[in-house]
Amino acid sequence: MSEIDDLISQLPTQRLAEQLDEDPEAVDQAARAALPALLGGLQANAMDPGGEASIRRALQDHDPSLAQGEIDVDRVDTADGQAISSNIFGPQEDEVVSRLGGVGGQVSSGLIKKLIPILAPIVLSYLMGKLQQGGAGGSTPQASQGPGQGAREGGVLPGPDGPRGQGSPADDGGLADILGSILSERQSDPQRSEPRQVPSGGDIIGDILGGLLGGGRR
Repeated sequence: MSEIDDLISQLPTQRLAEQLDEDPEAVDQAARAALPALLGGLQANAMDPGGEASIRRALQDHDPSLAQGEIDVDRVDTADGQAISSNIFGPQEDEVVSRLGGVGGQVSSGLIKKLIPILAPIVLSYLMGKLQQGGAGGSTPQASQGPGQGAREGGVLPGPDGPRGQGSPADDGGLADILGSILSERQSDPQRSEPRQVPSGGDIIGDILGGLLGGGRR
């Protein structure tokens, strides 16, 4: 099982379906499209040094315990999630939602739009946990965690001019490399349940954001 599939298995799909007034199977399919898209968008941003520094600062506000074990969606700040999404995808956010809503099955743009603000803080908490574990094999950072899941003042993914602070995750091989490893692991997983001809969220993000973001959005 890939790390993305493992994270999906931690989502309380039935609870989310009730919260969003959607079918549980549709929620599961939408999560399988949206999670790789969020990770792919973060990877595109992290390819730029300023973008990577901004993501690392934002990670300090996201407790990795949120993405450990069964996820408690009551702890998710959806306003924070919407801000994260806007910063990751920028002016292409609506196009991303539209494209993800067209992947097939029971997935719709409306469901994707409701689900992304829930998933985005979970993704940052998950990524913070990866860094604390040493990422792609580097040293384990000692990060100071504050209470709550909200964005710090000044934006969720602030620009490169702000101070990193002593609590920033250590340089452990590069976020873009870590994210790329997670995404490629799932693409090569022979146990993937989605039909191969259906484009994944990561494929869609590469298509939409690859040339537009260049080295990453700051």
